[in-house]
Amino acid sequence: MDNNLKMFCKDTYNHFAENQIHVILIIFIVFVVTLNSIFVQILTRYLKQNPMNALIVYSGGMDSSTLLYHYQKDIHLAVSFHYGAKHNDREIAYAKQNCKELGIRHIVINLGFMNVYFKSDLLQSGGGIPEGHYEAENMKKTVVPFRNGIMLSVAVGLAESNDLDTVLIGNHAGDHTIYPDCRKSFIDAFDVAAREGTDKSIRVVSPYCDISKREIALIGKGLNMDFLKTYSCYKGGEKHCGKCGTCVERKEALDGFDRTEYEK
Repeated sequence: MDNNLKMFCKDTYNHFAENQIHVILIIFIVFVVTLNSIFVQILTRYLKQNPMNALIVYSGGMDSSTLLYHYQKDIHLAVSFHYGAKHNDREIAYAKQNCKELGIRHIVINLGFMNVYFKSDLLQSGGGIPEGHYEAENMKKTVVPFRNGIMLSVAVGLAESNDLDTVLIGNHAGDHTIYPDCRKSFIDAFDVAAREGTDKSIRVVSPYCDISKREIALIGKGLNMDFLKTYSCYKGGEKHCGKCGTCVERKEALDGFDRTEYEK
């Protein structure tokens, strides 16, 4: 074998050996992303083959709005909860508008006791909204204790009372870090509780639980959604602040097709 070829092969082998951990990591990331994409495709196919009579927990934000448009043919009732968050009014206004355009019945339920008795900077009774990425420690101040648990409890009761069989919720993988009641383990446990606690074995389904907000945004883009008819900012201003955790995440998710007007 030519000496130059031998040297090339040796250098190539050494380079791979030195960087194999990076190669393995890249392969793992690609595998996880692919697996999540396949999961969504399989779940979507399953739900199309097994139509739901569903209620959606609908905030008016971009994730639940995508879910609304994605499964609009299966959704017969949308419920928004006003729990005293600084951004509830603006979100719910878009929720009403989108449901009206799709011809889906929409109701708003007041959970004002949470603003009175619960502690969170997301609430009107709390402090200022922290700025930064969701990965930052200060974003834990926006956690509203057991928020999804309370909303899902009401939603399951509503579903059974309206002869529906499924509750849809739009939490996603990016929520898992700081919001315990957005994690798959919580949703799975609540699904079991709902089935066991209702005569009609109501299901709790979270189609986006294992995918990122970016992937949700791409689903919405594929549905020709108008993201300007959604609201995200935790500060609740007329314009998105561009600095709070949810604004930062919105920017990342909609990168390349974001028409949102931000203050910063």
